[in-house]
Amino acid sequence: MIAILIIVLTIAIDQFTKFKAISLREGDVSLIGEKLKLVYVENRGAAFGFFQNKKIFLTIITIAILLMLVYVLIKSYNKFNLITIISLSLIIGGAIGNFIDRIFRGYVVDFISYTFFNGYEFPVFNFADIFVVSGCILMIFSVFLTKDLEEI
Repeated sequence: MIAILIIVLTIAIDQFTKFKAISLREGDVSLIGEKLKLVYVENRGAAFGFFQNKKIFLTIITIAILLMLVYVLIKSYNKFNLITIISLSLIIGGAIGNFIDRIFRGYVVDFISYTFFNGYEFPVFNFADIFVVSGCILMIFSVFLTKDLEEI
């Protein structure tokens, strides 16, 4: 099942990169000048730092969303187009990656920092975030290109 492979792979990539990112406590690594850097940040909230120190709330919401997504994926797996399966798998894998951090560390390790040309510093993020966003973008394509999600 391709979904399980994608979910396991996204979790493994996310956790491996976070494990490596812990060494950034000793100092940032500049990749492209001041535009793209690796830094160490402990995010005790959700996306963009919302809901800081609301671990119980975030845990409940995450479990509810994960259960719903897994249920939809399992229930309709054979009916779904590959793009829908990949999108759901990326979202699930990314969510589990950050959930693992939140449960075992009490915070999510973020480490990718990007500054736009106008000086705006985008909130620091990680690979789990990239997987969730990529999955959401694919889901938008799925909505427009398939009929997979019409009955849900």
